[in-house]
Amino acid sequence: MSKQISLGIDIGGTNTAIGTVAQDGTVINKTSIPTPKDGNVEAYVASIKSTINELVSALKALDPDAEVLGIGIGAPNANYHKGTIEHAPNLAFKGVVPLVAKLKEAMPEMKYISLTNDANAAALGEMIYGGGRGMKDFVMYTLGTGVGSGIICNGDLLYGHDGFAGECGHTMLVPGGRMCGCGVQGHLEAYCSAGGIKRTAFELLAHYNATDSLLADKSYNELEAKDVSIAASKGDKIALETFKLTGDYLARGIADSIHHTAPEAVFLFGGPTAAGDLLMNPLKEALTKYLLPTFKNADGTPKAKILISQLKAGDAAIVGASALVWKELEK
Repeated sequence: MSKQISLGIDIGGTNTAIGTVAQDGTVINKTSIPTPKDGNVEAYVASIKSTINELVSALKALDPDAEVLGIGIGAPNANYHKGTIEHAPNLAFKGVVPLVAKLKEAMPEMKYISLTNDANAAALGEMIYGGGRGMKDFVMYTLGTGVGSGIICNGDLLYGHDGFAGECGHTMLVPGGRMCGCGVQGHLEAYCSAGGIKRTAFELLAHYNATDSLLADKSYNELEAKDVSIAASKGDKIALETFKLTGDYLARGIADSIHHTAPEAVFLFGGPTAAGDLLMNPLKEALTKYLLPTFKNADGTPKAKILISQLKAGDAAIVGASALVWKELEK
């Protein structure tokens, strides 16, 4: 039997990563192309096609019997039901782009071509290749520039009526609070993204006039979430309180997700998770305050496991997108 391969495409605002992925989640080869700044969809599809042909040719040179099954795509504002990218604010494409239809026309040899949003792709990747293997109900939060999420229910992604379900990052956390990147005040993303962590640190620096903090000498544009993590590991009080607050904020959103879906686990993925127990301990402690008794063990701890993603950070986007192909095969 030939080795079966899927292709994963991750569309970002600057670059589009493309790779071939084995059935065990190993990335065999990968590359990237620029995501167009001029919004030229036809030229973009042609570039994707030529890049995929190069990757597949290289793959066939290594394994002539390899069978390429299809393409999975992760993209912002992606509608799985329609195969479209719709009004994505960080992409140059205008309006609704029927990307799947255009790729099928350009590459009819591909049996499966599907797309979903990037956080949904990560959740699928966790279920197919990562810590969610064997689980039928879990939620994944992706923490980065924003806060994305994917919800797995009964072994399938929850898409909702119009294809856009599962935006846990836009849970209303603090009415009238910080401005979120989406233009609404008080969303979870404004507090628990990498930028949100930075904003919390600066609020605390100002509140305590903490000129002795390890973070005090950095300007707003210089400070990154990883700097807060480094300072916290050295015992800096502002950094430690930043993670305590972030854990509490995140616990409120996760408590809502647990109440809504009763998952077996909640996975966290992204740069801020590198802080480890600095984030996880206050998160788990705060969850005990916010969960209904039904969702807690006798000792007060959450029944749902709170876990760090097992996806490899550098390949997670490609691997997650490629998992769409394996889900299509199950149908």
